[in-house]
Amino acid sequence: MSRSVLHLNTAMLAMAAIGSVVITLSACRKMIPEGLAEDQLLDGPVDGLNGAQLAQFHAGDEAFSQVFTASTGLGPLFVSTSCGSCHAGDGRGHPFTSLTRFGQPDANGNQFLDQGGPQLQHRALPGFEPESIPAGATHTLLLPPPNTGLGFLDAVTDDEVLSHADANDADGDGVSGVPNWSTPAIYCTMRPNTIYQDGKCIGRQGRKGATYDLLQQTSTAYNQDMGINSEYASTSTYSGLSVDADVSTTTVQNVVFYLKTLKAPVQRDRANQDVIAGENVFVSIGCGKCHLAELHTGESPIEPLATRTFRPSSDLWLPDMGPGLDDGYTEGNALTSEWKTPPLWGLGLSPVSQGGSYYLMHDGR
Repeated sequence: MSRSVLHLNTAMLAMAAIGSVVITLSACRKMIPEGLAEDQLLDGPVDGLNGAQLAQFHAGDEAFSQVFTASTGLGPLFVSTSCGSCHAGDGRGHPFTSLTRFGQPDANGNQFLDQGGPQLQHRALPGFEPESIPAGATHTLLLPPPNTGLGFLDAVTDDEVLSHADANDADGDGVSGVPNWSTPAIYCTMRPNTIYQDGKCIGRQGRKGATYDLLQQTSTAYNQDMGINSEYASTSTYSGLSVDADVSTTTVQNVVFYLKTLKAPVQRDRANQDVIAGENVFVSIGCGKCHLAELHTGESPIEPLATRTFRPSSDLWLPDMGPGLDDGYTEGNALTSEWKTPPLWGLGLSPVSQGGSYYLMHDGR
């Protein structure tokens, strides 16, 4: 056989092989379901992260889903075994995953911290007894809030928050509210241009906005939700003694970065006439006075979060919600009937993580 004929046969075989691969890949693509649109998902990173940041985001995502056991630091008293079990798909929690917080009905500091407060750990490893609510303590149920967009809320400046605060309804619009002034943990990195009042700072996280930042929120959740100790929260909630860390500082920081860089929920059908009409009603009846359409971030070491305008539908205030929402429990300087205005973004996707139903307010009623 001539060399030219051999080359021709070889080329024809290669072309046939390539064609077979193309046909196979095409058939596989038809079998693989298309991914959900961005406005149908609550998880996923913000746009603009670099390669190293995406790697840390995914490391934090993996740590967020880790299920702990007794051999990896769980307990001995706990509420859940992983972060993801309470925040399915980074969405709102279900009443089954609710937390119980207990204390007393005033703002003089929780008087039950030496009796297991502020969080009830109602599960225990074998050989240990779970906690019960002490006599005289008030308590409330708290559903896990959604995680998306937390980095934007965390980066709102104090000036921005205070520009909306109105403790005594001075402008006569029927709406009053204040921020929660609370004490940050000693390991927190203070925001640029932090404003202090009697040594306290404006909180952002939690149902009453009593937690300063996502590092404090995350390390506290490890410790109180799962009995997991870290460099930041290294006191056993069972014994009250300082113990060795169960989770590394790197892991905690990765989870914090993951929470900071989860994207903000994408509003669906924004151009739909019914949606527009609903928004007009929402504003006209006064809902928009607390659920502000826009907020702004300040400086941030994470460039995609810095100096951004975003739409959470919240003001980060503590409005007094009246006796119907007064559970007799407080955190920071919040009154028992004051609750942080919850962001409404992503609300339409809540049933995805709530078993097909809506459970609203702080306690899922």
